[in-house]
Amino acid sequence: MKKFLVIGNPIDHSLSPKLHNYWIKKYNLDAIYGKLETHKNDLAELCENLKQGQLNGLNVTVPFKKEIIPHINVLSGHALRTKSINTISVENGNLIGHNTDIDGFELSIKKLNYNVTDKTIIILGAGGVVPSIIYALKRMNASKIFVSNRTKGKADELKDLFNDLMVLDWGDLVDFDMIINATSIGLKKEDDFEHDFSEFGKNKFFYDVIYDSHETKFFNIGNQKSNNFENGLNMFLYQAQKAFYIWHNIEPDIDEETINLLKIKL
Repeated sequence: MKKFLVIGNPIDHSLSPKLHNYWIKKYNLDAIYGKLETHKNDLAELCENLKQGQLNGLNVTVPFKKEIIPHINVLSGHALRTKSINTISVENGNLIGHNTDIDGFELSIKKLNYNVTDKTIIILGAGGVVPSIIYALKRMNASKIFVSNRTKGKADELKDLFNDLMVLDWGDLVDFDMIINATSIGLKKEDDFEHDFSEFGKNKFFYDVIYDSHETKFFNIGNQKSNNFENGLNMFLYQAQKAFYIWHNIEPDIDEETINLLKIKL
């Protein structure tokens, strides 16, 4: 039986095992997918287990998408350009690092028929999935991309990958067409944004990477009649679909049954 894991910290909230095990059963594969709360000093051992065949693949989530790279033998093109990995496969004893977050985000935007070309985008947050989102936005010809993070130095580091990226102080905004929440702010009642999103008028597109709950403050701000709102469910589904294909050479269906399985309020 093949064994797959998603690793991260925290990891309890992850719906990846539910989704992947559903697809594994649907396509009658001899495999199982679990989740493991991981610490930085566990990464080398997990990668060695992959090389030895005790594991057959890993999904990687916050905060290890960058930290695991030194343990990987080969990076795919997307992973190399973003210095971010979310999927690991094994080929001839070598660990291959992939980034399916880029396709996940891009496909989620295209599904909405939203045209990013010549748009001004603000991204709140600078870790985890943000390099993938920036890369996808550039591929879709966004005009200007701003990043704002509570720790400004972390946002500045992204300019090493994307030299035309612009950085805003936390709490500052410029006029935007689309704003993306790539932070966990709003999940806890005591968390709040230090931004006045209404300052620049209506008809803005609010995109929240968080996929497991609509009940966030970002949702409450963005889900107004005058704006458009989308959460990260489709991004999550599409990145998982691409990872599943890498491991099993099967592109699983994403249909209503799949969405209903996750029990997310739409």
